[in-house]
Amino acid sequence: MGCEIEKKFLVKALPEDLERFPFHEITQGYLCRHPAVRVRREVICKGAGAAPRERYTMTYKGIRQEGVLSQEEYNLALTKEAYEHLLAKADGVVIEKKRVILPLNEDAFDEESFGEDPVLGAWYSAKGEEAPRIELDIFGGVHQGLMFAEVEFPSEETAAAYHAASWFGEEVTGDEHYSNAWLAENGPEKA
Repeated sequence: MGCEIEKKFLVKALPEDLERFPFHEITQGYLCRHPAVRVRREVICKGAGAAPRERYTMTYKGIRQEGVLSQEEYNLALTKEAYEHLLAKADGVVIEKKRVILPLNEDAFDEESFGEDPVLGAWYSAKGEEAPRIELDIFGGVHQGLMFAEVEFPSEETAAAYHAASWFGEEVTGDEHYSNAWLAENGPEKA
């Protein structure tokens, strides 16, 4: 069983020099909202000189319990053909967004947090795909102008110790009105 532990924030202002960070161009549609079942195409761009690659997935996200950060999540690889077939069956609007992968803010944790949470130190020092990061979603299409920042954590204790980046706005973790599934079903006029 997979588990996702994350916090989500609105964005007050964009950080500088976004173009120097890797990003993913994402298109996704929802086949079901409760629980969320989505299909996604990602074009992964690692930066200058690196060839982009495509990835297709179907994701199941369990229903998040109120006041709980963790959520059941499973991912299944799809072919391009399977993705296109399923996307044609999606309910509501198709979500389009650019996800910029940023390093975690330097003031994310107090020094004492490392002694209190044994998971934090190993996670914080991870490299590559496992490194702590901020995922900044900048929406296009019908949701043009909407922005979220998300941080995934290895434990609820680590999430509780996290200090939001200065450019983050209000925390909207668990507010269904800021879930991609809700946005796909309701469109921008209700966001």
